[in-house]
Amino acid sequence: MSNVIPEKGINFSVYLNGEDLLGVAEGTLPALESMTSEVKGAGVAGVIESPVIGHFNSTNFSLTWRTVTDNFLKLFDHSTNDLELFSALQQYDAGLGEYKVVQLRVYMKAITKTRTPGNLVVGDNMDTQMEFEVVYMKVYLDDKERVELDKYDYIYTVDGVDQLDEVARALGKR
Repeated sequence: MSNVIPEKGINFSVYLNGEDLLGVAEGTLPALESMTSEVKGAGVAGVIESPVIGHFNSTNFSLTWRTVTDNFLKLFDHSTNDLELFSALQQYDAGLGEYKVVQLRVYMKAITKTRTPGNLVVGDNMDTQMEFEVVYMKVYLDDKERVELDKYDYIYTVDGVDQLDEVARALGKR
């Protein structure tokens, strides 16, 4: 019997436009926070923050470099950048007594929002940071597409099911 324990991320890399390794020290993946509205009134025992199907608040992604780099400076413009993250995740199969490596891949189209060159400190990291607005994202786990979000094309798919399909049809978009 298999008892797989997801343990940790081993390492990761970030690429710009499919080829330039960004050489980042840390990255924070975007949180998908649903847009909500308050539901209250007759027939409801209190207040509910109800999510709007397939709609999300601003979706941010950040990268932190040790110092200012050429690739950091390339991202100063306001164009949409193709960013792709690859992470090796470590799992332990307690039933087999073996470790397994699983790939997490996140592809994003993102626009630079904040550019922070960092701190000038003798003998220490500059903590150069950049924050992006994500307009498109696709997440793969072990080569299987799991999530796709395309804010401009009205797509939000989870495990192959488009959560916005009925809404898009009702709006005449499909």
